[in-house]
Amino acid sequence: MSELRITDTNSVNDSKGRAFGLEGNNFLYVIGGFVGAFACYLLMDVLLGAASLPSILLSLPILILPTAWVLLFRHNKPDGYAEDYFDQVITGEGWSFAPRTQPSRIAHHDHEKRRT
Repeated sequence: MSELRITDTNSVNDSKGRAFGLEGNNFLYVIGGFVGAFACYLLMDVLLGAASLPSILLSLPILILPTAWVLLFRHNKPDGYAEDYFDQVITGEGWSFAPRTQPSRIAHHDHEKRRT
C-alpha cells in the first residue's frame, strides 16, 4: 500500500454506452419503429386481410422515419443538435461560439436608446 496505482479510465459521464452500434438510448427509437411497423403490418395483413405488398408499403414509413431521425439528427451528433438545426432552418439564425457570427437579438435602434 506504499504506492498507489493510477489507471486511465472513462468516467460514467463521458460515455452513454452503445447498443446495436448506436450511442445511448438511440436504439430504442429504431426498435420502437420496428415493433410499430411490424404491428401495423400484422394488423393490416392478418386482421384486415389486405394484400402483403400494400401492407408493407404502408408500414414502411413507421420504420423509416424513426431510423432516419436517429441517423440524421442523433447518431454521432452533440446534444441539442436537432433543436439547433431546426431553429436555424426556421429562423435563419444560428448560434455560434464566435461572437461575430452570433445573431443579434437587440435591434440597432433599441441599443442606441439604451446608451442615451
